[in-house]
Amino acid sequence: MNKRLLSLAIGGFGIGMTEFVMMGILPDIASSLDISIPKAGHFISSYALGVVVGAPLMIAIAGKYPPKKVLMALMLFFTIGNGLSAFAGDYYTLMATRFLSGLPHGAFFGVGAVVAGRLAGKGREARAVSMMFAGLTIANIIGVPLGTYIGHHINWRYTFVIVTGIGVTTVTALHFWLPFLSAAGSSGFLNELKLFKRLKPWLIVWLTTIGTGGFFAWYSYIAPLLTEVSGFNSNSITYLLVIAGVGMTLGNIAGGRLADRFSPAYATSGLLLIMSLALMTLTFVAPYKVPAALMTFTIGALAFSIASPIQMMMIRAAKGSEMLASSITQGAFNMGNAIGAYLGGLPLEQGYSYTSSDWVGSGLAACGFIIALVILVLDRKNARRHNVEATV
Repeated sequence: MNKRLLSLAIGGFGIGMTEFVMMGILPDIASSLDISIPKAGHFISSYALGVVVGAPLMIAIAGKYPPKKVLMALMLFFTIGNGLSAFAGDYYTLMATRFLSGLPHGAFFGVGAVVAGRLAGKGREARAVSMMFAGLTIANIIGVPLGTYIGHHINWRYTFVIVTGIGVTTVTALHFWLPFLSAAGSSGFLNELKLFKRLKPWLIVWLTTIGTGGFFAWYSYIAPLLTEVSGFNSNSITYLLVIAGVGMTLGNIAGGRLADRFSPAYATSGLLLIMSLALMTLTFVAPYKVPAALMTFTIGALAFSIASPIQMMMIRAAKGSEMLASSITQGAFNMGNAIGAYLGGLPLEQGYSYTSSDWVGSGLAACGFIIALVILVLDRKNARRHNVEATV
């Protein structure tokens, strides 16, 4: 990976660690703050809400500035938010600092995806975007398991101290390695919002929110699922998260290649269908350790294989508003995070098994698949219309 994309990947690593480590240390934080695990799940939703709010807000503020300066400012904000999380003393304070930490997330990936595409050769844009997301997936191999281990054996606060250090490293790498790029021409934030007068961007937002919500309904409660249902001891969670992270990394790479080789919509629809079936399968094999570990790898791979295809699908649907649209997609991913964590927790609050969250996840992924089919139908109709107009 060249240094230009590596600077973005380091930022993705920090963001991925702070977003996903919460799933691994959820029981430790719940115990420390004397709250239930479903209530601790609100910290996941709070971060996701910050992403949703921050994505358009920060693009509106920073859209006229050069991407390098924007990315550095966003990562500095992210660093401060995580530093404050390390010192949060109660439920409400941690809720607030998680929200603040999430504000720059969507804009960072949104701006970063457009920058990666500008730095890539023609026909390799999705692969370049997947290289940025590789930082997020590698965080699930190294950062999340390490943070989970530290949170479980030492103190969860030190996990956020590490994330703060990664944020400082990212700001430095962006300063030295990312080249200067001029600000993209913009007709103004309000004019860019006209993008959402069209149906397709809305469909992509809903596909992302609902489809990826299936993943988060499972992953938000992966630690108690593997200990309470599969019978792993708590010390094994670190290694199982590594397995999930390896799946995410390989899936992310495969998804970028699929999106470049086929249409992003085709890749997304097929992968969501398979993910729905995989989550359904997990509900039956979760009591058995080996199959549960294999499905942990598989679902992680499937979930992150759709990241680049969805991102490219939105960028191509948003000519003239790419940066805003790309950041909105990140907001949609995190609406999926919030909705998945919330809906996945509802049956748990009623006393059902931890596998009930996987049934919720399977249903959400299936709904995402249906929306992807609608997008494919619309694309075919538009292609036919353009062909007719070209022959007239």
